Amino acid sequence: MGALMSEHQRERTRRPSLLDPGALLTEHPETGLLPGQLGTVVKTLNAETVLVEFSDDEGRPYALAPCPASQLLVLRTVPEAA
Repeated sequence: MGALMSEHQRERTRRPSLLDPGALLTEHPETGLLPGQLGTVVKTLNAETVLVEFSDDEGRPYALAPCPASQLLVLRTVPEAA
């Protein structure tokens, strides 16, 4: 692989930030969460892990789970500058 990262690679390596929406990439059997479920980052626990709150369509939380940042796809609602 070349020395320069593609835009896609840079995006995938971006760490989730506070209040970022994200989708799970893996199953979390201990909480019953499945890939694709949407949540919001509510706290950074350490360099590798964030705390994610999962809520229903009316905003009622149904799960709060620590997730490795590598297992969370940060979603974008507006374009970011290159």
